[in-house]
Amino acid sequence: MVDIQLQQLGLEFGSGAVIGGIIGFAAKKIAKLIAVIIGLELALFKFLESRGILSVDWERLSAGILKPAQNAATGAPPDWITTILSTLSISAGFSGGFLVGFKKG
Repeated sequence: MVDIQLQQLGLEFGSGAVIGGIIGFAAKKIAKLIAVIIGLELALFKFLESRGILSVDWERLSAGILKPAQNAATGAPPDWITTILSTLSISAGFSGGFLVGFKKG
């Protein structure tokens, strides 16, 4: 028989939620900053290309974006799924906290 300690389970879930909230908040702020930097970089590439200073191979540049989407379409589960399932109590709290922190950010 499995001995489940509710206090320990609640502590793991709660600490995972707090850590997830903090990381989610920070991730959203960092994601916004990265999106602005990438947008500015692409605008700079387009500007330099229009002036004849730079030649950009847009097909090769977008190939890095399309390849992960094609890999995800195969349907094979990644190896990290088993790790998440083994730490479900902490990861459930972390996921909930991450989503709340990401939404508040």
